[in-house]
Amino acid sequence: MFFERHEGGERAILVHMEMGQEGEREDANELKELVTSAGAEPIMMIGGARAHPHPKTYIGSGKVEEIRLAVKEHEAEIVIFNHSLSPGQERNLEHEFQCRVLDRTGLILDIFAQRARTHEGKLQVELAQLEHMSTRLVRGWTHLERQKGGIGLRGPGETQLETDRRLLRARITSLLKRLDKVRKQREQGRRARRRAEVPTLSLVGYTNAGKSSLFNRITIADVYAADQLFATLDPTFRRLEIADVGPTILVDTVGFIRHLPHKLVDAFRATLQETAEASLLLHIVDASDDMRDENIGEVNDVLQEIDAIELPTLLVYNKIDRLEDAQPRIDRDENGKPYRVWLSALTGEGSELLLKAIQELLGDEMYVEQISLEPKQGQMRAQLYASNAVTQESIDENGNMLLDVRLAHKELLQILSKLGMDPEPFVGKPRQPWDES
Repeated sequence: MFFERHEGGERAILVHMEMGQEGEREDANELKELVTSAGAEPIMMIGGARAHPHPKTYIGSGKVEEIRLAVKEHEAEIVIFNHSLSPGQERNLEHEFQCRVLDRTGLILDIFAQRARTHEGKLQVELAQLEHMSTRLVRGWTHLERQKGGIGLRGPGETQLETDRRLLRARITSLLKRLDKVRKQREQGRRARRRAEVPTLSLVGYTNAGKSSLFNRITIADVYAADQLFATLDPTFRRLEIADVGPTILVDTVGFIRHLPHKLVDAFRATLQETAEASLLLHIVDASDDMRDENIGEVNDVLQEIDAIELPTLLVYNKIDRLEDAQPRIDRDENGKPYRVWLSALTGEGSELLLKAIQELLGDEMYVEQISLEPKQGQMRAQLYASNAVTQESIDENGNMLLDVRLAHKELLQILSKLGMDPEPFVGKPRQPWDES
């Protein structure tokens, strides 16, 4: 990684200000979870209210003095703001507190740096870090803002800061090229799945909503899951068989968060592209969270940014084990189609209802009939068996084969076309997969 992050365990003072703009407000409890996820030790939370941020220090002079005294008293090593600070504000606050100052964006980037495991994830994190830190580079290099000189040191007339910025730009350009290669490789995989008509299910949702736990539950996988923010960073793929749908690809993605830094949205666009091109989004919601409606809105904002808001979506209300009298169920719209499933990934309650809802939403019109084949139509029989479409077989008194068939209407037409057979004698009334009659 180009920028080494500090080791965890640092004593941190947290700062949460209530600002006048409703849309800019953050959650104080979420800040504590983020800091804990980063490995720091929250010592105390300092709050306050302002109509507008102070241009030089974000907070007022009285609050600056309060925090300065708290840093000295508790021997804090870092002050973390639950807001986005400008480079100048960070520099001024560090001068006042005589310790490191980190804003919300830098904190999220640090967590991402810890969690990245794959080559692509590390590239994306480094790119986001470089783009964020490039505007703050002056903090560590003010003593080098002078021309190079002396015997053997006469350079191209650049200051050290200019040289370092040039190296930064070169590194960012290199990362963009490598990530573009990753995007092309992913696109090849998506094209192959589209040609094979394999649907993709993408798990999305607010961070810590239980996506990885649900992923493990329905795929019997062993993806890292923990009760902390951003437990999952790198996307994970698993094959999943759905009745009446066939093989599907389930994708576990990074959790979203309110006011997700744009640098992260841009840097992780290759990963989020899996979400933007999914056949069905499974929007996982922590049903026990008091702010679940606000969290749904935040996830939809990110989906809007990556052009995925119009995709078919199934809401999955998770963690019903934390609610009183909540029962697993499927909620349907006025047309009888599922739009929300209530379940618990922890206990497994309702997981079979999720698969049933996916089956209903993705399943093609099903051909469910008994057909009669003459002995000379053995090829047709073989094709139906190859497609796992035959549920029962018997022979009538004339020696004809009676096959109870269940397969997608589209797949039957493909078999008939391959054999050059007239579809008219076979095509019966198609039925929706949830029609149990």
